[in-house]
Amino acid sequence: MEIEAYIANQQGIVESALRKYVMDKSKKPRILHEAIDYSLFSGGKRLRPILCLAGAHTVCMATDCALPMACAVECIHTYSLIHDDLPSMDNDDFRRGKPSLHKIYGEAMAILTGDALLALAFEIASLCSPLGSNYPLSTMIWELARAAGSRALVAGQVADLESEGKDIGLTQLRYIHCRKTAALITVALRLGAMSANADEKTLRLITKYGRSLGLAFQIIDDILDVTQTTEVLGKSAGKDQRAKKATYPRIMGLEYSKKAAAYYTQKSLSYASALGENGRLLSELANYLLARKR
Repeated sequence: MEIEAYIANQQGIVESALRKYVMDKSKKPRILHEAIDYSLFSGGKRLRPILCLAGAHTVCMATDCALPMACAVECIHTYSLIHDDLPSMDNDDFRRGKPSLHKIYGEAMAILTGDALLALAFEIASLCSPLGSNYPLSTMIWELARAAGSRALVAGQVADLESEGKDIGLTQLRYIHCRKTAALITVALRLGAMSANADEKTLRLITKYGRSLGLAFQIIDDILDVTQTTEVLGKSAGKDQRAKKATYPRIMGLEYSKKAAAYYTQKSLSYASALGENGRLLSELANYLLARKR
């Protein structure tokens, strides 16, 4: 499929850029840089940086302007996975088909690796050179920090932990998903579009697209935790159910969850459609993600 070729190509671009920005693993302190290398180059899908580049592509063909922000978002995403996998959090022994970082390097080094990746994200983001003057770099870095902080990504993880084993409602479940997953997906798209100097209307539609896509993505993730194997997912299947996590299948049932994923995908498609021909790539990405198996 054409979209699969696009994704594979963008993955290669992101991998090369990350290699350029990340410290060589032989540098002191060697164990820390080895852990960063292990976690960052362990076969991730690179969805968030690809969406960042797609956000830029929606505005213009010159997507190199968005590469620093794309790599910064991936560093934040990877740090969040490292910390989520810790025994004190989600307690997962596998990530991307390999032992979680703390299983190889220990919990203390996993915490420090996550800390280093979060700092690295902003070091890389500071290298971004937006194509126009609509969005100063300081504004873009503020957006990235806000999405990663106590009102979005971290807030979602806190609410997720607090909801374990409880019978929460749909409103609280959406709160978790909007912050833990959709916030970083949305900011990735926004930063790509801002790097390319998007106009106000385009940025507004891309933002709405990102929020709907992020919700659909997390619901599909919840569904796959129930319906797929550990081998397919690359992480422990059924873990959310066993831990009584706040997920759509546990709270709303599997059939409702499938309908909800389709609903939010359709919403994202409507916003992509409003962008005209420029939104075609975003439409293809939304449909691809709805049909994913891992």
